[in-house]
Amino acid sequence: MSAASDRAIASTRMLLRRHRGRVAAAIGLLALTLVSGVALLGLSGGFIAASALTFGTLGSFNFFTPSAGIRALTFARIASRYVEKLAGHDAMLRIARDLRSWFFARALRLTPGQLGRLRTGDLLARLLGDIDAVDGLLLRATGPLLALLALGVAGLGVAAWLHPPTAAWLALVALATGLGVPWLVARGRSAAEAERARRRAELRARLHELYDGQADLAALGVADGWLARVDADAQAVGDAERVRRRQLADGGLWHGVATGVGLVGTLWIVGACALGGALPAAHAAALFFLAIGLFEAWAGAGLAWQALLAARASIARLDAVAGTEPTVVDPAAPVALPAAGALHFDEVTFAWPGQDRPVLRGLTLSVAPGERVTIGGDSGGGKSTLAALLLRSAEPDAGTLTFGGVDLRHVRQRDWFARIAWLPQNAPVFAGSVRDNLVFGAPQADDAQLWAMLARVRLADWARALGGLDAWVGEAGITMSGGQARRLALARALLREAALVVLDEPTEGLDHDTADALLRELPDLLDGRSLLLITHGAVPPGLADRHLWLRDGHLHADTP
Repeated sequence: MSAASDRAIASTRMLLRRHRGRVAAAIGLLALTLVSGVALLGLSGGFIAASALTFGTLGSFNFFTPSAGIRALTFARIASRYVEKLAGHDAMLRIARDLRSWFFARALRLTPGQLGRLRTGDLLARLLGDIDAVDGLLLRATGPLLALLALGVAGLGVAAWLHPPTAAWLALVALATGLGVPWLVARGRSAAEAERARRRAELRARLHELYDGQADLAALGVADGWLARVDADAQAVGDAERVRRRQLADGGLWHGVATGVGLVGTLWIVGACALGGALPAAHAAALFFLAIGLFEAWAGAGLAWQALLAARASIARLDAVAGTEPTVVDPAAPVALPAAGALHFDEVTFAWPGQDRPVLRGLTLSVAPGERVTIGGDSGGGKSTLAALLLRSAEPDAGTLTFGGVDLRHVRQRDWFARIAWLPQNAPVFAGSVRDNLVFGAPQADDAQLWAMLARVRLADWARALGGLDAWVGEAGITMSGGQARRLALARALLREAALVVLDEPTEGLDHDTADALLRELPDLLDGRSLLLITHGAVPPGLADRHLWLRDGHLHADTP
């Protein structure tokens, strides 16, 4: 599927319906396999009984028809089971592939602010655990249940043809099993499965954060406390699993009791009728073995019911993210955006969802082409909020943002992003080569341009020592110092042919000398482009044309 079609599918169930043809074929083959197996057992039982009863006597029976049927059912079962496995696994793998790409496409529509409210470990749990539960929904849950239903109808139909009283008894046992097993296995499980999925996601998130923050936890001496939390989460998951398995065992016990009673009753009915001459002995044996096959197949119903409920809980968790509508969308009729122009915030007011107090209150700001402006302020004062609005991670509650006189709500997001070179506060270094980390925002850049930019940010010698543009920089830039990582991220931003450069705390985490050197070099690196620098620290003289301070939701030219 294309990314556009992925985004157009609004729910998990809509995506699953795209695969209904393959899934129906797999379910049909599964039903054929079960019917063939049970029919083979019943026919073989009748054939063996008939052979035993006529051995050494003057009696006779049709030998060729049942033996041919046994051969045909044997081959049918082997072939259908083989093809069913191929078709079933093909359908599951296709569903898993499409689910993951669809979930990514739907999630990436959301703004960073929306995704940021979800823990990374929880997103991983949805992407892995929940999708794993859903991709097997049709072949581990509804598929087996539908196949067992088809088997029951076919088996009871054959029993009714051979001997209606036995069919009535088997139908009574089927009713007791069909009502009792789901009630024992699935009672209260809808809410329990949702809680189980939540606890498993919590454990995964906790483990991810333990791995990601191991160094900080160890340095602060709180690693043991975090491990205790992991143990508590694991205990909660274990408790939920034990309850689930206990209910499954209760369903298995009920099925065992029903099977035992059903087989004794079947044996009594067919035996009495055979002895009384009302039922041929071969038919009596066939009915008894048919009952054995039906009861054995029905044993899988409990596990299928639990898989169904687990998949439903996972569908709800996937749809909670994928079904969320983005807070910022492209207009139906976008207008063109000039390549360069002035950036203007006009009386912008904004409050984050769930907060009554606005972060920005009638904020006004203009950045002319080629102008360099710095914005300072205390932590929590709204600097990151201003950057979020600029990047269209959220829409203003009041006021407008314009570029070159065009309201940004009237242009496509990608057109606006093409005008911005963005360096976030925690700019990542990706696991890949030097080249991979540079060309994200400028795929058209050739080697000469890459080396020129590395030289301008004073990383050319480092890159050559590392092995060149194709050298591996390691996971999260493990081979680099903090200053080198920041310069590499800056080079990536400056390679973009954008009219406005936006830097959010570009010196965060750097020592004073490295930070000062980086800021002093900025004017030469900008090549006349506009700069909006967001920082809480001091900047060297000559960097900015204007210094503004964000306080109480407004911008002030004075300092505190």
